[in-house]
Amino acid sequence: MKVWVKLLIGSILGITLGLLVHENQRLVEALVWLEQFALRIGRYAVIPMLVFLLTIGIYELWQDRQFWPLVLKNCLMIAGVSILVIFLGVLATLAFPPSRIPILAEEQLEVIRLDVAGNVKELFSYNMFSVLAGDGVYLFPVCVFAFFLGVGLSQKRSYNKPVIALVDSLSHVFYNIALFFIEILGFIMIVLSCYWAIRFREVLRAEIYLDLILLLGIFAAVLGFGILPMLLYFVRPKVNPWAVLYGSLGPAIAAFFSGDVNFSLPVLLSHAQENLGVQRRSNAVSLTLFSTFCRAGSAMAATVAFIVIFKSYSSLGITSAEILSISIRALAISFLLARHPGDGAYTALAVLCLGYGKGFEAGYLILKPLAFYLIAVGAFLDVMIASFAAYAAARVSGFVEEKNTHGARV
Repeated sequence: MKVWVKLLIGSILGITLGLLVHENQRLVEALVWLEQFALRIGRYAVIPMLVFLLTIGIYELWQDRQFWPLVLKNCLMIAGVSILVIFLGVLATLAFPPSRIPILAEEQLEVIRLDVAGNVKELFSYNMFSVLAGDGVYLFPVCVFAFFLGVGLSQKRSYNKPVIALVDSLSHVFYNIALFFIEILGFIMIVLSCYWAIRFREVLRAEIYLDLILLLGIFAAVLGFGILPMLLYFVRPKVNPWAVLYGSLGPAIAAFFSGDVNFSLPVLLSHAQENLGVQRRSNAVSLTLFSTFCRAGSAMAATVAFIVIFKSYSSLGITSAEILSISIRALAISFLLARHPGDGAYTALAVLCLGYGKGFEAGYLILKPLAFYLIAVGAFLDVMIASFAAYAAARVSGFVEEKNTHGARV
């Protein structure tokens, strides 16, 4: 049975269970613990797999002098798709405006910030190897480590051959270990989707979020399953975009119910290689860049939510200048969410509210019950964008091997 089918079946079973069980405090506490345990299992092999795959990928690209051209293509795609997704999200919100949300009793403001300066400082720790002992949340320092190791292996290759062979072997070893955990994700999805369904049932009962839920859900489906595949028609050599969509279903399911980009990264890496035929060298570099810097889906969900909050707080409406200002802020935030793989959309919303000021500082709190849904939609789109864009970058660079997606093992 293919992995995406296991994930789908596990999700359906979990949703059914979540909608049927009688909610109580002990059950919720148990599910919170199980969710954290499940996410730990999903992230368990991320760092070792990423280090060695990325190192050998950078080494191979560096040898062929193709590293910087590939990085440039990815950066241009990140910028272009981020602008497009946020623009379309704002356009959809203005065309189909959700109803206002009642202003509830405000809770105490939480300290939520991006801490860009601290994140940059962490890229270079006092001990180079200490980045490998991280908790698997902030992966960019690991990527920097892999970059220097890959470039270092390119110097004086006659001396480095044993190390190159070792790194290559370890990349296969940890990739296979990651595949083992991917195979059992179907069971893990039961827990994640069950807890997701219980929370979703509660927000549906409140009824005040229905319009926003529908807008984000329909827009995410249209973008992920329609607009993004159609953009591949512009890629040359010619490609069947629906085959790429089929090959991206597994990561999409994992991202939606986990809400965690890092949790979905092993699934994304394996599906891109096994289903879509993206070569290892391009796969590791492109997906790392997109999962780190392209969080346009999360930023879009935050932008839509902020416009709804703005209209809920103010009876004066929102001007074109304010919409432009909000969109530019959201675009900037989308490049800075590397430390927030599991709460990107809600963090982006909080930063938008706190940064905008003018009495909106606590606005994000009225959507706190819906935070899990914003995060799910954002993570789903982040992963779908990464899958399609990484494939497009590999395709135009000649790093794709033709594969029959229906016969792929994952």
